[in-house]
Amino acid sequence: MAEDKDSAEAIVSEVHRKISEAFDVFDHEFNKTVDVREIGTIIRSLGCFPSEGELHDIIAEIEEEEPTGYICFEKFLPTMTTVLMERRFRPIPEDLLLQAFEVLDQQKKGHLEPEELTKYLTQEGEPFTPEEMEEMMSAALDPDRNVIFYKDFVSMMSVDNHR
Repeated sequence: MAEDKDSAEAIVSEVHRKISEAFDVFDHEFNKTVDVREIGTIIRSLGCFPSEGELHDIIAEIEEEEPTGYICFEKFLPTMTTVLMERRFRPIPEDLLLQAFEVLDQQKKGHLEPEELTKYLTQEGEPFTPEEMEEMMSAALDPDRNVIFYKDFVSMMSVDNHR
């Protein structure tokens, strides 16, 4: 039984180390606090991809009673440990992402026009911001044909997620 306890402690210890390293990258003052606007980047760097609504919920959970614009490590650590241990906000598998693009490509052309994708992503569900759309287009758009070959884009995103 002691081995189980030791391995569980080792796993938690490793999770704490990863969280601490990710947090420290943005702790510019070295005072165990980060700007609240960096929290999404830190969480994504840990391999978690919450929606904007989920991100706001996480921030609300760890923010001080009186929001200061900063998040302290001692509040971030237990919440993020739980998120990582429960494997929450994992990336969507490549095949599901591809299926989503195929649904949008009703003519089965193998690509989407930038205007089509922008319309879908800014007017449906949880809309992308103009900044998010610009960032996505800069990565997704084929510069020669001015279309999004989504199979290439999906595999490029999937490779990045397995760093």
